Amino acid sequence: MTADHQTLVLLLFSAFVAVTLGITTWVSRNRHGSAEEFYAGGRLFSPMENGFAIAGDYMSAASFLGISGLIALFGYDGLLYSVGFLVAWLVVLFLVAELVRNCGRFTLADVVAARMSERPVRIAAGTSSVTVSVLYLVAQMVGAGTLVALLLGGESEAAQAWTVIGVGALMVVYVSLGGMRATTWIQIVKAVLLMGGAIALTVLVLVRFHGDFDQLLRTAAERSGHGAAFLAPGLKYGGDWVARFDFISLGLALVLGTAGLPHILSRFYTVPTARAARRSVVWSIGLIGGFYLMTIVLGFGAAAIVGPEAVRGSNAAGNTAVPLLALDLGGGAGSTGGTALFAIVAAIAFATILAVVAGITLASSASVAHDLYASLRRRRSRPRSEVAVARTAAVGIGAVAIGLGLLAKDLNVAFLVGLAFAVAASANLPVLLYSLFWGGFTTRGAVWSVYGGLVPSMVLVLLSPVVSGSPDSLFPGVDFQYFPLQNPGLVSIPLGFLAGWLGTVTSAEPPDEAKHAETEVRSLTGAGAV
Repeated sequence: MTADHQTLVLLLFSAFVAVTLGITTWVSRNRHGSAEEFYAGGRLFSPMENGFAIAGDYMSAASFLGISGLIALFGYDGLLYSVGFLVAWLVVLFLVAELVRNCGRFTLADVVAARMSERPVRIAAGTSSVTVSVLYLVAQMVGAGTLVALLLGGESEAAQAWTVIGVGALMVVYVSLGGMRATTWIQIVKAVLLMGGAIALTVLVLVRFHGDFDQLLRTAAERSGHGAAFLAPGLKYGGDWVARFDFISLGLALVLGTAGLPHILSRFYTVPTARAARRSVVWSIGLIGGFYLMTIVLGFGAAAIVGPEAVRGSNAAGNTAVPLLALDLGGGAGSTGGTALFAIVAAIAFATILAVVAGITLASSASVAHDLYASLRRRRSRPRSEVAVARTAAVGIGAVAIGLGLLAKDLNVAFLVGLAFAVAASANLPVLLYSLFWGGFTTRGAVWSVYGGLVPSMVLVLLSPVVSGSPDSLFPGVDFQYFPLQNPGLVSIPLGFLAGWLGTVTSAEPPDEAKHAETEVRSLTGAGAV
């Protein structure tokens, strides 16, 4: 890339960082340090504001960079990510949003602990939430490193590493100083920028093909080298039984995982009522739905205009498809239009990464302080000491995410997020649904449900082709691959539900019918909700 590209991108990125740091500083001066303010922004956001923030939280680097790249490389099979990410919101809308807002206070563990023995449940749910959040953070760090590699022509691994470290440092600043209120406004700004950038690129792609989407698909298929197979199922997840089961596993993880993501669940506590939480989800579904429709156009546009070989040559996982598409649509390398459009898209992608990592870090640090720290202390911690622990936890979580992000720098970001979704669907969703809908659920069932999904999903990932045994693995030089699927959801999600049921039916503790009735009334009516 030319010096013009680098300068313009850095200027735009610096402008976004300056604006977001300004928001964070302003918010930090107006906060009073309470747990409610830090974790939930004082519950003062409107449904529209929260809907934009949810969309900003959800439309991550995996969506903007990873999905479009997978579509550019694998056509129809890459498109399945867009469908899975969007359909997941129907599960959130109908089963989770309103009930979680009524039953909880700050975290997933609040919902489960409402009718169980608090300490073991909070430790289990807190551990799971931090694990899922760190996995999700790794994907964002990989996206940041990929963008810098493209910006610098892929020549400087040191620059990649320093970018990952810089993103980690910024997210710690956002969370530590501004809490949920600053994070929410950063996500709103980022959602507007991302939607604007996606709309502009989608319009330019369609104009290039005179509005003929059929011609766009035909051209993409011709340039792919696979012909009609590019537009049919099976290019990535077809063939042998392993690939087909991997597809089913991925689909389950994407559709069920969203309802178990800690940073998504925590957003429902930033509005004053359950009705506002439900309306937030409606707003977010509209924004997210429109965005994922556009990723389809962008992915096939990159295949048709840039070509899969050029995309793969720039980044083997396809993460650079959209910036390369912007460069071509603006007039090509060396042109003023191409430089400007490339710079804008790269800056928006950076903004996307920063906003998402702030939300995830806040949710995971809240789990550390509100669930783990408060439970492990013998006496109940004061809210202000909890907030101090949360700020400290943000630093530790940032450091772990940076290290893992550097290790996984060559993997596709959408694929990495798929792993996070699988763990969330295996460990968090079963215990959440059992707690809300099963009257006979017990403390042992809750603890077994979390660990029965969390441990198998993590073990299966470690024993999968993702970590070892293939040229694309994290450790290609060794082979301890014993599980054939790349995504563990097909096995670990049923295990999470099974463990919860088994723990309950073997428990000597009788279910607390009175607490279940109280939780049921509260979840459905909002009576007694915080």
